[in-house]
Formats: sequence, structure tokens, C-alpha cells
Amino acid sequence: MEKPTQQTKWRLPNSRWLFLGMGIKRWLLLLGVGVLIAGMGFVYAILLINQEGWLPKPVYDLLTLQFLPHFWRMALPLLVGGGLILLSLYMLGRRLIAPFRHPDEQVAETLYHYNRQGRGSRIVAIGGGTGMPSLLRGLKEYTRNITAIVTVADDGGSSGRLRRELGLLPPGDFRNNIAALARDEALMTQVLQYRFGSSVVEVEDGEREGGNGRSELQGHAFGNLLLAALTGITGSFDEGLLASERVLAMRGRVMPSTLAEITLVADIEVNGELKRVIGESAIPEINGRIQNVFLQPPDIHAYPPALKAIFQADIILMGPGSLYTSILPNLLVPDLAEALQHARAPKVYICNLAIQPGETDNYSVADHVDALLQHISTPFLDVVLANDNLAVPPETGGGQTIYVKPIAPKQVKMITADLVDESRPWRHDSSKLARAVMNLLS
Repeated sequence: MEKPTQQTKWRLPNSRWLFLGMGIKRWLLLLGVGVLIAGMGFVYAILLINQEGWLPKPVYDLLTLQFLPHFWRMALPLLVGGGLILLSLYMLGRRLIAPFRHPDEQVAETLYHYNRQGRGSRIVAIGGGTGMPSLLRGLKEYTRNITAIVTVADDGGSSGRLRRELGLLPPGDFRNNIAALARDEALMTQVLQYRFGSSVVEVEDGEREGGNGRSELQGHAFGNLLLAALTGITGSFDEGLLASERVLAMRGRVMPSTLAEITLVADIEVNGELKRVIGESAIPEINGRIQNVFLQPPDIHAYPPALKAIFQADIILMGPGSLYTSILPNLLVPDLAEALQHARAPKVYICNLAIQPGETDNYSVADHVDALLQHISTPFLDVVLANDNLAVPPETGGGQTIYVKPIAPKQVKMITADLVDESRPWRHDSSKLARAVMNLLS
């Protein structure tokens, strides 16, 4: 956006002020009525004081504008007073919302988006990994009533280390989604995703911290450490997530599917033999065909606020994300699966754009749905949303994308749309995906 020049600095009032549902005009009208009533009292006070002879005639003539024609005695106070009221309200509004407004955004724009998003649809997204943030990034432009229900099966990288060392629920997937819902996403993403390197710090007397040239923080994402700190301050992981909503001014909520410590286990067919693999991070490394996944322990309970969000939702989205390691670990929580079966909102599976090596090699949309229904036997799915734009060259963006073929499943209705990010065709375009979801709602 161009910076305002000297000629364009002063602009006409934004037309957003005239839109319905701003929640402003009714209070301006009430304020105007109140000022008029108070003004009538002031006029009667002047007349009464004049009748009693307490007011010199020149002062009375000046206060009542006797030197002007009758029309302007009425019109001038209304115009000047009304203008001063509007100016004072505008400046007061700027001061009050200044901490929450982008520098290049007008007051009316801020208020309009805040009110529109506050009345937006209640959307629940279930998943994890790197797919869900793309969805949330687009949805937050339409509504603030977003609940992201995230898997706690992650056991690799920084999340796995914090899980083993501190007994913390793995924060990695939560960090990604929190960054996507943060108001100032560009800055928050950089801050939360920042990973500490292996630099060694010199201390007093020539000693060096981080023995063998390795820092204790190496590999940890700052967002993971922030969630660990908030957990320590608040006393629990879920309270730490609530605190992060306030700290980062999030446009939505992020919560776990369960507070239980779980391990994802998979039975994988490798060269005709069935092999059992323990741990979410180890499953994609086997390069076989996944036959079945399950949780240990199996008899765990869902996080109650997640169940409440499901029952209150206007639409429930599953994905995008890794089928076996991001989406199914949530659906395998018994209480959550049962809630999905009884929820009245339409339930939509958002299929990945590309196959995921080690998990969904050669899978079509129908294969994705078959895998879901194999693990959750009772009906819980209404629609599958898939990409139909396969024209972007696979090597675009430096990768070698293998698209998921949009072959319709027999059990569930499929709706297709152009959902691809043309610069990175293995990922969803946030705006396209959000628009497709809102079209489903309408």
C-alpha cells in the first residue's frame, strides 16, 4: 500500500460507517438525542436567568445569537455542535482502538471487521501438522468463532524433547495453529517459529556453555518454549493455551483433542510382512503401506471443551493434514468420535492436495475416505472437499508434487474446487480454501 502523500493525507470519511451491523450508528443516534435534551435544559436555563434579570442584555443577545436571522439561530448550533460531537467521538475512538489497529487501517475498517467476524459462523477444525494453519489463516478473515482441535500424538523434534523432558503435551502443532490465528500473523509466525541454533556463548573465566559446541536450546522453537513457560506459570497445558490467546490476541481458540499422554501405533505392510511401528514420527519413515493405526492407551477421554465446541458448531472440518498422523489420532479418541456422530453440524473432510510419502502413496480421494471409514466404523462424514485443479506443473516451487486424484468415494458426497496454491502446489491456498468452506456453509 502506498504511503499517504501530503496531498492524500486527509481523506473523506470511510464509507464503512454507513454499513449495517457496525454497532455504532445506534449509539451515535442515542448520544445525539441525549445532547439535544441536555441542550433544551441549557436553553431554558438561559431564558430563566434572563427573566430574573441576572443576565446583561449584550450577553443574552450573544448567547441566543440575536444578531443572526431566525433560521441560522437554529441551524448554526446544530451544525457546529454536531460536528464537534462527531470529531470528539472519532478522536476518542482512535485513541481507544489504537492498540488493536494496524497503522494503515482506518477506524471504520477495524470496527467493521471486528463486528463482522464476531458474528461469524462457529467453525471447528480438527487435525494438526502443517495443513491446518493454511485453513485457519483463511477462515479468520470471515469469523473469530474458530476452534482448532489439535492432535497430541506428536513425538518428534522439539515437541518430542519437551514431551520427554518436561512431561509436556507436544506443543509443535499447537504453535503452528496459534501463529496462524494470531492477529499480527506475519510477525508472530517469525517469532513463534524461530528455532535456536547451536551457537556457544562465552561466559566468565573463559568457560563455555553448551558443551561439545551444542546449545541446550538447539533445535527448540521459541513458540514451544513459550507454551512450556505458560504451562509452568498457569499450572496446566490447557490453561497455558488460554493464556496464549490473550497474549497473542488470537482470532479463535486452539485446544487439544485430549489431555491424556498418548502414543500412536501403526501396523504397516512392508514387503508382504506386517510390521508394528510405535511413535508418530517413526510411521512415515517405514515406507510401507499403512494398514491400521491405533492409540495407546485406547481408553482415554476427550478434552471437554472440545466436545462442547463440536456440539455448538455450524460446520466441522477435518483436515487438511496428514491422514494417519494428524487427523486420525483425533478421531480415534472414543468420546470425540462419538460426539462427531451425534453432532448436528455438517462434517467435512478436506482432502490433501498431494500424496504424502510414507503415508498415502498412490492414494486417491476415495482411498482417503476409505481409510477414515475403516477406522471409524459408524457414519460420521457428510462431505469430502477436494481439489480439482491439477494443471499446475508438478515441479512448480522447486518440488515434485504428486497430486491426489479426485476420484469420488462411493460412501460420501464429493465437492471439488480449485484449492491449490499455484506457487506451492502441494499446499492449499488459504483464501481459496476458506472461500470453498464458506460456500458450503451458505
